[in-house]
Amino acid sequence: QVQLVESGGGLVQPGGSLTLSCAASRSIFSINVMGWYRQAPGKQRELVADITRGGTTKYADSVKGRFTISRDNAKNTVNLQMNSLKPEDTAVYYCNADGLRETAWSRAGNYWGQGTQVTVSS
Repeated sequence: QVQLVESGGGLVQPGGSLTLSCAASRSIFSINVMGWYRQAPGKQRELVADITRGGTTKYADSVKGRFTISRDNAKNTVNLQMNSLKPEDTAVYYCNADGLRETAWSRAGNYWGQGTQVTVSS
C-alpha cells in the first residue's frame, strides 16, 4: 500500500522558518486534495492548509500570511513553507492526501503520513 513520507520537522526558534515536505512512497496516478494538519498535546487535530489539484488553497486563520502550501502534481508532492514561527505552532504535523488513486482504475482513498514534530522554542 502506498505511504506518505514526511520530512523537514525539527526545533526552531521563534521567528524562524521551516519547510515540511511530503511525498508518496511510490508512483501513483493522482491525488485530489493534499494538505497539512497538526495536533498539539491535549488538542484535536486541525487543518493547517490544503491545496487542490487545480491549485486552490485554504489556510487556517492562525497561519494566514505566515505559511505557504504548494504542490507538484507531476511528482505528487506537497510542501509547507512555515515562516515567522510561533511557540503556539508547536505540534506534530501530518500530511494528508485525499482522493488518492494508485492507478487510473483504483478506488480513491484518504491517506495520512506518520507525522513529523515541529517545536518552536527559544
